[in-house]
Amino acid sequence: MYFEFYGLKSSPFNITCDPQFFYESASHKEALSMLLYGIAEKKGIILITGEVGTGKTTLCKTLLTKIPFNVKTSLILNPYFSDVQLLQAIAEDFGLAPAKSRLDIVKKLNAFLIEVAHTGGNAALIIDEAQDLTSRQLEQIRLLSNLETSQEKLLQIILVGQPELADKLNKYNLRQIYQRIIVKHNLFPLKEEEVKEYVQYRLQKAGETSITILPESFKVIYEFSKGTPRLINILFDRALLCGFVREKKVFDEEIFRACIEELK
Repeated sequence: MYFEFYGLKSSPFNITCDPQFFYESASHKEALSMLLYGIAEKKGIILITGEVGTGKTTLCKTLLTKIPFNVKTSLILNPYFSDVQLLQAIAEDFGLAPAKSRLDIVKKLNAFLIEVAHTGGNAALIIDEAQDLTSRQLEQIRLLSNLETSQEKLLQIILVGQPELADKLNKYNLRQIYQRIIVKHNLFPLKEEEVKEYVQYRLQKAGETSITILPESFKVIYEFSKGTPRLINILFDRALLCGFVREKKVFDEEIFRACIEELK
């Protein structure tokens, strides 16, 4: 609606998980580096946690654009499956033909991973929203981590989820999988000084050239969002609409406070 008014090529504050708009805050940059390290060094199980809206799914999709071409990947964005269906989804996302039984799926996965390793490649399984995995599914994931040669892990497993995932994994009955997590990182919201950079980065990526945001506005934005990227996006999208309606390209504190009232 307001693209032409602001000179935008795309929506800068869409809440979809587009790697093009991935902003490398200190915490996000560290998380991405640790993921790339864990995969490259074949560390086995990697744990990434973060509150709702901090950009975990965008991080996962950005990772897919950064890993080497010889790393085969399976990305599970929503693990609401039965135990066998989860295995099927993993295998099929690796490009394997469907198999019915748990044993057949694991056999196919093992053969596939050995072939990948023999050709000098690697394989990574990424499970987003992993806090929703049951204890049985997590134990199944642990068993997949047993697929290895005498020298290295055949499958690098990345569990991504809300902070309660770490609490779940710390339970006594899941101590075997928790002890195998070699790399872990908690994704933090943006710091107050990073909010301005985040906003400017996304506007620049969307092709904006005409918007002015007054400095005092960023404090209001941070107070509302506490640095959570999704909340910043929601507020800014509403502010752009408000500016369009008012025919204003200069955004002051008043516009953002008015939008916050509408969002309450």
